[in-house]
Amino acid sequence: MSLKAGIVGLPNVGKSTLFNAITKKHILAANYPFATIEPNVGVVTVPDTRLDFLVSLYNPKSIVPTTFEFIDIAGLVSGASKGEGLGNKFLSHIREVDAIVEVVRAFDDENITHVEGKTDPIRDVEIINTELILADLETVTNRLGKIVKKAETTKDKLALLEVSLLNKIKSTLESEKPIRTLEFSEEEQEMLKTYNFLTAKKIIYVANVDEVSASVGDNEYSKTLKEYAKCEDAGVVVMCAKLESELADLDSLEKEQFLKDVGITNSGLDKLIFQTYNLLGLATFFTSGSDECRAWTFKKGMKAPECAGIIHSDFEKGFIKAEVMSFNDLEELGNELKVKESGKLRLEGKEYLMQDGDICYFRFNV
Repeated sequence: MSLKAGIVGLPNVGKSTLFNAITKKHILAANYPFATIEPNVGVVTVPDTRLDFLVSLYNPKSIVPTTFEFIDIAGLVSGASKGEGLGNKFLSHIREVDAIVEVVRAFDDENITHVEGKTDPIRDVEIINTELILADLETVTNRLGKIVKKAETTKDKLALLEVSLLNKIKSTLESEKPIRTLEFSEEEQEMLKTYNFLTAKKIIYVANVDEVSASVGDNEYSKTLKEYAKCEDAGVVVMCAKLESELADLDSLEKEQFLKDVGITNSGLDKLIFQTYNLLGLATFFTSGSDECRAWTFKKGMKAPECAGIIHSDFEKGFIKAEVMSFNDLEELGNELKVKESGKLRLEGKEYLMQDGDICYFRFNV
């Protein structure tokens, strides 16, 4: 599954520095707005100690971790929804992602220009959220103008449902609230997919703090952002992008020592990757053997044939059974043979809901 998270924020809040750390690439991170015009794309592996265990057990020829795609989108400014500051282009890039990572400056530094003059996380968040809301409101208004009369004339059930849905969304947007704060029926959710609304996307806020605050875990700016995020049930990751960028150049042992020296337990990037993964309702299953150990991303609630289809469409079409063992059982018992002997290797059918940490071998016939 190809998964994308878009990194957004005002100019000079640390987006490009964070992106450098995520992808271990070094793109332009200059001290002026629009240092990044085209979106930069980088793929990051999702850290998973379970895959490390499988590799140590099977010693495979090939190792394939699960990955996540991050897109660094150029800084948005007030008026972006009207096309200001290349706004239309930037908004189109946001439409292509599965989740939004909004970087918010949560530190003071007189040497780094703030496009709005001074540090104020809530103001910054509201500037961007307002632009996304206005863009969605324009989409809703345009669509309503085209279908209201038709729906009223024909009394078509789907058309009437669409009008009702759009009016509900319009009312919420006009109250300056994002679409993700609403609840929808299954039928409405299906209809929503065709619009690709910006404010319907899941969001995580990154409070970009200074190095001192990162070691403590918070500062007044990040605390304020956390309170704000509660209103829309959004997550907040506190990290120092500059520190994470320095960490990205170290090997695992150096990284561990560096974190210990600055008093940080876990890398902020790891927290961000895990939170983004969980935000989208994702989980991991594994295939393993002497040829390859591989982690696969799936959405929670998917059944065995659908997960088989992630590997290859033929696996889903000709699905017969799935041989499944849980990672916890394998780790506890030490090897596949002992899992089988203990009766914990299972044969699951088409209705089996895949679980995070399942290790699978799919039987199929095409």
